[in-house]
Amino acid sequence: MESRVLFSSQFNFPVNSPLKTRETSIAPFTPPRNVLSFSFSCHAGRFAMRIGPLVKAVSFAPKIVAEVDGSRDEPKRKKLAVFVSGGGSNFRKIHEGCSDGSVNGDVVLLVTNKKDCGGAEYARSNGIPVLVFPKAKREPFDGLSPSELVDVLRKYGVDFVLLAGYLKLIPVELVQAFPKRILNIHPALLPAFGGKGLYGIRVHKAVLKSGARYSGPTIHFVNEEYDTGRILAQSAVRVIANDTPEELAKRVLHEEHKLYVEVVAAICEERIKWREDGVPLIQSKENPDEYY
Repeated sequence: MESRVLFSSQFNFPVNSPLKTRETSIAPFTPPRNVLSFSFSCHAGRFAMRIGPLVKAVSFAPKIVAEVDGSRDEPKRKKLAVFVSGGGSNFRKIHEGCSDGSVNGDVVLLVTNKKDCGGAEYARSNGIPVLVFPKAKREPFDGLSPSELVDVLRKYGVDFVLLAGYLKLIPVELVQAFPKRILNIHPALLPAFGGKGLYGIRVHKAVLKSGARYSGPTIHFVNEEYDTGRILAQSAVRVIANDTPEELAKRVLHEEHKLYVEVVAAICEERIKWREDGVPLIQSKENPDEYY
């Protein structure tokens, strides 16, 4: 049976209402010996483990900030723009989640750099407008400029931008127009195996070549560089001794489909909270006093 692991940014055991005031602190804690450990490196000792539906976290950071971007009222249904470059399987899962009620949002736009890709065809067949970005070099009149893209997203009232296999670097104009509102999914456990040129099957080849025992998807906020924004969630997938890149990719993609829908549901329900040190946390829907 495969364990699922979500990583957030520092070791934090849930405490009683940790985000209620800016003065809340956590005493130093020594992790129990039976906590699962991993050999790959991460920033400043961040690790949180979820097996099944439960979350446990351990923290060496003493300070947690007050709630941000939350409301006591029922959150309004969010408008989502999804960016794809290929078949768009994550986009399809998100759209299905919106349709079946598990996500409190609607995909109002599909943005792609390949107007005939599978994701674009799926969008058209479901009545979702398709935009081309960036402009194609061979077809300068087909596609939007960065400023035009921002204008259209604002016109549609987009709340969040979701990158789902979009292979172009997001322009700084878009990052600045939607701070803390752009998410990307990467098929490896960042900060390892990320950056320019590491996408698709290349990522899984790099993981196997390294000898890493675990891989899995990472969802992170987007900044001006490839794969360096704040990590929001991860799910671990065990690497099997005789894995091929294709086999590993299939298992990681299966986790991507589940994790992305869970995270999009959380952002649409305004359950993303920010610690004072800039680390994003997800508030548990079942227990609002727990964060992971």
